[in-house]
Amino acid sequence: MAAFLIRRLLQLILVMFVISAVVFLIFFHTPGIDPTRQIAGRNPSAAAVKEIRHQFGLDRPLPVQYVLMMKKIFITRDLVSYSNQGQKIVPEIAQAAPATLSLVIGGAVIWVVMSIAMGMLAAVYKGTLIDPLLMILALIGISMPVFWVGEVANLVTQSRWHDTFLFHWVPPLGYTPFTQSPLTWFEGLVIPWITLSILYTGFYARVLRANLIEIQSEDYIRTARAKGLSERRVLLRHTLRTSMITFISLFGLDFGALVAGSALVTEVVFGIHGVGYLAWQSFGNLDLPTIMATVVYGSFFIVAANAIVDVAYAWLDPRIRPA
Repeated sequence: MAAFLIRRLLQLILVMFVISAVVFLIFFHTPGIDPTRQIAGRNPSAAAVKEIRHQFGLDRPLPVQYVLMMKKIFITRDLVSYSNQGQKIVPEIAQAAPATLSLVIGGAVIWVVMSIAMGMLAAVYKGTLIDPLLMILALIGISMPVFWVGEVANLVTQSRWHDTFLFHWVPPLGYTPFTQSPLTWFEGLVIPWITLSILYTGFYARVLRANLIEIQSEDYIRTARAKGLSERRVLLRHTLRTSMITFISLFGLDFGALVAGSALVTEVVFGIHGVGYLAWQSFGNLDLPTIMATVVYGSFFIVAANAIVDVAYAWLDPRIRPA
């Protein structure tokens, strides 16, 4: 197992290198893109352009430029925005990351718990009225766009019913750090958590139900029943554990992508200035260093989530554990 973990760590480093190199080439060596012109502003003199290129190292060979940028991101942490040269990007991402992590982790807890409960109930009560009702609810959740759910939630909780006893506790849009006020942090994220989790709850519940029903016909499940194990033990110890492999695989990809910035829509709707919001602003301004740093940040979480999923595979199914 230790050798497996070391291999996954080395693969993570290699994939991170490839992603960062490809993104660097796309944004800094694509014909027609000249970061110097963006920094210098309109109608710069040739001398000003030359000075800026030298100041930011853009007159050096491409491999040297890449190494310098990685050094500024990971070691010195002094990479500066092109659109706002007084702003250091890495501290900006570090400041935005807690908002994104708070949003995604809370939403993930809700959708994991709810989808497992719905999927198990639908599988256990297959053939009864409960099964189609739960799956219809899941399909409705999948069909509702996040931005629409968020806007409706804001209309109800921030405007129409805000003064009622139901939603008078909901604070204004935005993010309050946990260290500043744990209660306000929680109250401000409850509605975004629910909004973010609705889509994933429906999707994961349907996937889990299908896996549970499929695995119930496997030989080892029939053997477990033949040994006299209770249905509850068969469900929790054998059926659910194997069914969670697909569930965890999807969760690793979705969680990593959300932390990487896919929670952008929810952040924008609820005024949460997280990493997705920061990346969205940087793309609008074509701020190449910020884009580069946010992509590296995001790729780390996606690759790390996949590595964790591989380890979870080995724990859930002994047949795929490395020798």
